[in-house]
Amino acid sequence: MIRACKVIFLIACFASSSCAVGPNAERAEGAVKHNVLSDAERESGWRLLFDGESLEHFRGYRKAEMPEIGWRVKDGTLWRPPGQGGGDIVTREQFRDFEFVCDWKVSPRGNSGIIYRCTEDHAYSWETGLEMQILDDAGHGDGLNPKTRAGSLYDLFPAPEGVVRPAGEWNTARIVARGTRVQHWLNGEKIVDVDILSPEFKAAWKDSKWPNMPNFATRLRGHIALQDHGDEVWFRNIKIREIQ
Repeated sequence: MIRACKVIFLIACFASSSCAVGPNAERAEGAVKHNVLSDAERESGWRLLFDGESLEHFRGYRKAEMPEIGWRVKDGTLWRPPGQGGGDIVTREQFRDFEFVCDWKVSPRGNSGIIYRCTEDHAYSWETGLEMQILDDAGHGDGLNPKTRAGSLYDLFPAPEGVVRPAGEWNTARIVARGTRVQHWLNGEKIVDVDILSPEFKAAWKDSKWPNMPNFATRLRGHIALQDHGDEVWFRNIKIREIQ
């Protein structure tokens, strides 16, 4: 009888210990902080463009403030809700040589983009700026074309298949612009590395939708825009480091 009680006691202790693992694991995973910089990042010159609460570093494209509808903060993300278009938003500052990083996720069949070095002397941000595509490759028709897949230099240089994560999952984008050379990275993989003055770029440009836009890719300094393409999209951990 005493031995049986010991067995029951040990089973109960094991069960109690096992039950504690789940919540602790969840708390540990939930303890990951977003929209913050490490000390090493600060020392390296990184700056946050979104702290999870304020939109002070953004405004509407060709507007003095953020759009009255559409973009908002939700659960520590910069969110473009469904059915509420406010247009593209841009950084208040302009940047020349920089490294830009953010996390993004998109709704099923969703489409958006990060447009950089754009200026506001045209109706749309993509008339001057280069675009890193944001897309649900599996659900959107643009996912069938390598030059319009997630991570691509839109309609110019392709992205390989299988790098982007499914709709609803977070991806990490990285854009490096230094002089006339630009790079796109997606989830740690380099997708694009090209000089915009190179013969390679000029050949891709002639075979794209851009030749009828004379100021496309001519700016070496401009805003970074988050595109409102009509679909639901989320951003977090938006940060930038200017390259001297």
